[in-house]
Amino acid sequence: MPVVLDPDAAAVYKAFQEAGRPPYETLTAPEARAYYLQARFATNPEPPELARIAPLAIVAPHGTIPARIYVPKELRQRDGLSPALVFFHGGGWVVGDLETHDVACRKLAVEGALIVISVDYRLAPEHKFPAAIDDAIAATQWVAANARALGIDAARLSVGGDSAGGNLAAVVALAARDGNGPAIAGQVLIYPAVDFAMTHGSHSEPETSVLLTHSVIRWFCDHYLSGAADAADWRASPVRAATHLGLPPAYVLTAGADPLRDEGADYAERLKQAGVSVTYRHFPGQFHGFFTMGKLLKQANVAASEIGAWLKGLG
Repeated sequence: MPVVLDPDAAAVYKAFQEAGRPPYETLTAPEARAYYLQARFATNPEPPELARIAPLAIVAPHGTIPARIYVPKELRQRDGLSPALVFFHGGGWVVGDLETHDVACRKLAVEGALIVISVDYRLAPEHKFPAAIDDAIAATQWVAANARALGIDAARLSVGGDSAGGNLAAVVALAARDGNGPAIAGQVLIYPAVDFAMTHGSHSEPETSVLLTHSVIRWFCDHYLSGAADAADWRASPVRAATHLGLPPAYVLTAGADPLRDEGADYAERLKQAGVSVTYRHFPGQFHGFFTMGKLLKQANVAASEIGAWLKGLG
């Protein structure tokens, strides 16, 4: 499918090319994490002020999972409790942390007038599949179990994330439906990775190999998965779940210049066919990763506002 980048997206892509940053696949995982962390200063918008931001230590079977709670100044409340979004950051299950997505979480808290809890799940290759999934499920269970103490209405608990985080959110929603977690009110899937088969057309189109290149996707996969059996597991590829019936409402976002574009669109369609309420939003002139680049890309801020409105619509 022909892809024409928006002018601001084309300018950002050109700047990244001219910066001469080494491709992630030529680096070690710790080196890639450092580059990814540093990039936020050039791309993240100004962080909105919130009423409260605090660290959390989520109890899990292997120890504790670091997390952070975001409480906006304007907060929807019912009987003193508020809706919440458990957020999982992107980064190919290899890079990313609480800091890389700090501003994104702040914006979602403000736009949705709800509490956001960002989860710093374990990363590969030190912790391969399904460690990230185990952490995402455990964190969601913990938030639900401690909802009242956190000021959260457990009946209005949603999950969300971008890229690898969108994958985790989709899997958490499936696991919760099947009894391994609390009831989930909604799922926000921002250009999610949902199918490790990687056979969709957008995985081979030259126009989609922008920032998240075809080769770096392979690098991420090789770090995260141990083999073909993992790729076929629905906990890695939620599109392979036996059924998508009974899942919570979904907001699914895709970008035109994104290798994950077609699998995200396909997942949205599968959810619809299963009777799930789906809001599908496509940004044809943007590339994978644009959502966190609100300093440079106006469509990132549009997306954050639309997601906030959608979350408000859940109740």
